[in-house]
Formats: sequence, structure tokens, C-alpha cells
Amino acid sequence: MNTTSRRSFLLSVGTATTAVGWGWGTNSQLVKAADEPIATEVISRAVTFLRSRQEPNGGWSTQREVGITAIVLTGLLRSRRVTTSEPSVAKALAWLESRVGTKGGINEEGRANYATSISLMAFHEANKLGATRGRYSSLIADAQKFLKSIQWDESKKADSTNPFYGGAGYKEGNSRPDLSNTAFFMEALRDTGLPADDPALKKALIFVSRCQNLKSEFNDQPWAGEVNDGGFIYATARGGESMAGKDEKGALRSYASMTYAGLKSMIYAGLTPDDPRAKAALAFITKNYTLDENPGLGQQGLYYYYMTFAKALAVLNRPTLTDAAGHTHDWRKDLVEALAKRQNPDGSWVNPADRFMEGDPNLVTGYALLALTSAAA
Repeated sequence: MNTTSRRSFLLSVGTATTAVGWGWGTNSQLVKAADEPIATEVISRAVTFLRSRQEPNGGWSTQREVGITAIVLTGLLRSRRVTTSEPSVAKALAWLESRVGTKGGINEEGRANYATSISLMAFHEANKLGATRGRYSSLIADAQKFLKSIQWDESKKADSTNPFYGGAGYKEGNSRPDLSNTAFFMEALRDTGLPADDPALKKALIFVSRCQNLKSEFNDQPWAGEVNDGGFIYATARGGESMAGKDEKGALRSYASMTYAGLKSMIYAGLTPDDPRAKAALAFITKNYTLDENPGLGQQGLYYYYMTFAKALAVLNRPTLTDAAGHTHDWRKDLVEALAKRQNPDGSWVNPADRFMEGDPNLVTGYALLALTSAAA
């Protein structure tokens, strides 16, 4: 999508006179006039809600997790409904900056990879805008170095035969890696300018490939061919971990939020949709296309699913998806409609299936904003 179309989405989609084309040779609209008010009001109400929830120190849910502030701030900045010269945004940026440690990471004493990866995205957005243009370049470079330093590789005496190799966990040190944290790690590095062939991303691809339920030359783990549906699990630790549990035969179940995270991570590392790993992931996605649930987990992790769904399909650069029944979906329109019908009157979202902290409306509303803004990418 070109810059003009993206701005149209973020600022005025959903009004009766706006018709946004998505390019790629199509004339599909994100939202038809008959569906209004939807995208504009959905985003505006979310921004209003998050403004109202900012804590005096500048963050959101700061007693729970530093990364929540980074999620919220990244969503707000990408919405283009705030500016970095606003006192509230400046305060949020200052609070995140105050959490930078001596090694360049954010929240180094806690979930450092998670907080640093997402904060990198927030600082990257601010570094492109108005009053803060260029201000965070040094901070970004230091944070990139920090992330690379905590990746599981030779520096941790882990060679490529180690199931942890290339991955990243929540924390610095020997924190066991998982696909969610590795996906944030890869996205942050790509978002802030690292090329797809950077060694850190190539190492990460080894870990990501091992999290796929796919028998191939790229996955030497014992579960690789047990389910073999192209979907993804959560982690390689302890013989493999899936938040969706195991099937009746004891095999690790794939689930959609991790499959979208895995697919986008593969694309970030330079794979094309023709790669057998990407093809298999797309096969799982098309077989399980829905926005009513997070396939494999039901309502659990639903808003994280919406975020990874939108990010992956935006990176893939496809305007539509055809499901296993042969029905073609304008996924952007489907996404906006799914979020619109779930939004609370105050502009927030919250997941009654409170797993993965999705009972926190600040976090979940941040996820929703990131999903909506990714759909405009």
C-alpha cells in the first residue's frame, strides 16, 4: 500500500465518502460505506481509551510488565492519531527510555528480550516523527546489539545442533527460547533496518523452522513429522511445547497464532512464499481461516492472534486469502469487522478467556491497534 492509501486508512476509512483501494490490481475496499462507522471510529475510540488509562509515570500497566507500555505506545504512534510533541507521548517515551540498562537493553533485570524488542519498535516509530526525528538512533543501535547478545548461539556455547539454537526467550541469560519471543526479536531487528541475511536472523530461522510441525530437512526434532500439518508450536524445550497441548496420540498440536508468527518470521528471514516451509504454513492457514477464534486455542490468545494474523498477511503482501472451501476473503475487511464487533463502548477490548494476560484491557487494546495498523501497511 502506498503512503497516501495508508494515511487514508488511518485517518478516514469508514466515512461515507471514502473508498480505499488496496492495490495489487484490485479495487477491494477495506470497509464499504454500508458498514460505517467502523475503522475510523474503532481506532479513534481505542486511542481515546488508551489516553485515559495512562499512568502518572507515563506508562500503562507498569506494575505488570514493561512491554505493555511498549505495545501501547507502538500502536498509538502507528495510528498517526498522536504526535511525539504531545506531553503524554513524550512522557511515555521518557518512561521507556528510563528503563534502558547499562547494556543497552530495556528492562534488563526482567523480561529483557520481550521489553527490548517491542520498545525498539516504539522508538523506531518515534525516531521517524516530528519533534523526535533522529533522537533515538543511538538508543536503537545499542538495543539491537543487546538483542543479538542474548540470542542462543555460539556465545552461549550452543551450536546449531542444540534445539535452542537461534532462539530468544523472555530474559537475558539462559532463558529458554520460544517462538513468540523469537518472533518479536526478529521483527524488531528487521523493523529497525537489519537485512534479511543478517546472521542473527539466519540463526533465528533455524529455531523458527524447528518449531514447525513439518517433516523436512529443516527440522530435526522428534515431533517434526508427527502432526505434519505445517502449523507451529510454541517452543523446542523439553521435547517440544505447545500451548494447544497434545492430540489423542500424544503429538504436539499446531495453533494459529504461532503459525502466523512463524510465517512472518520466515519472511523476515528472507524466505519466499515458494519455500516449502512457507507453503506448508500457508496450507495450515488457509485450512483454518477464521476470525471467530484462535484456531487450536479457541478464544484463548485471541487478540495476540489478531495481531500476528495482520502482521503476517501484511508482510506476505496478499490482499486476499482463499480458504480450504474455496471462499476468497478480504482479510483486512474481515479483521476490522471482527474487532469492531468486539470493541467495548469505552473503546477497549478485553478477553474473557483470560490467558496470556489478555484480561488486561491495556495490553489487548494495544494488540488490537497493532493489528489495525498492520492491516494498513
